[in-house]
Amino acid sequence: MSSKLWTFLAALAFACVFVLGGQASASAQGRGRGGGGGGGMGRGPVGGGPPAGVGVERGIGRSSDASAGRADAGRGNASDRSGGRSDAGLERARLREENSRRADEDLREHPGTTALLHTTANDLREGYQSALAVNPNLKFGQYVAATRLAANLGAAHPNVTREAILAGLARGDSIGETLRDLGLGKDEAKTAERRAEREIKESRRRS
Repeated sequence: MSSKLWTFLAALAFACVFVLGGQASASAQGRGRGGGGGGGMGRGPVGGGPPAGVGVERGIGRSSDASAGRADAGRGNASDRSGGRSDAGLERARLREENSRRADEDLREHPGTTALLHTTANDLREGYQSALAVNPNLKFGQYVAATRLAANLGAAHPNVTREAILAGLARGDSIGETLRDLGLGKDEAKTAERRAEREIKESRRRS
């Protein structure tokens, strides 16, 4: 074969290799871009996965819901407890107001009570108001009886004071029980209580 023919075939082969090499490079670049895009799509929303942040937000939502449930329960319990205290406070205020109003009516209808207790209507009213702040259930008649009993028994029993009797009533004891706790015998306490009741009734009749 002539040298010219060999030269032509060599040039042709080189050209084929060059063309094929360029196509392979282009194909590889295309696959690289396509693979990158495919990988991105696989990780992104189009590939079927959740959008960025959705999983986190969903977790936060569930956590928030769970926390809100506990928080709501806590607020509910706190509200209930607070409401209980508030209701009790309102009831105490209502009792104080009602008993105070009845005491004013009693003083207007029976002014002789103040003379029996050697005091004035204002002083008696103020003392009763102070006692109501401690024991809203205290009746005006009980306050008057405690005041009279202390006056009658104080000389023989110095520990029998109006404050001591009122403290017993605030604990839920009766006047008789309180007098016995203060050292009086059963019969002595009953006699003292009956005497005070009789004196109070007489003062009311004279009003």
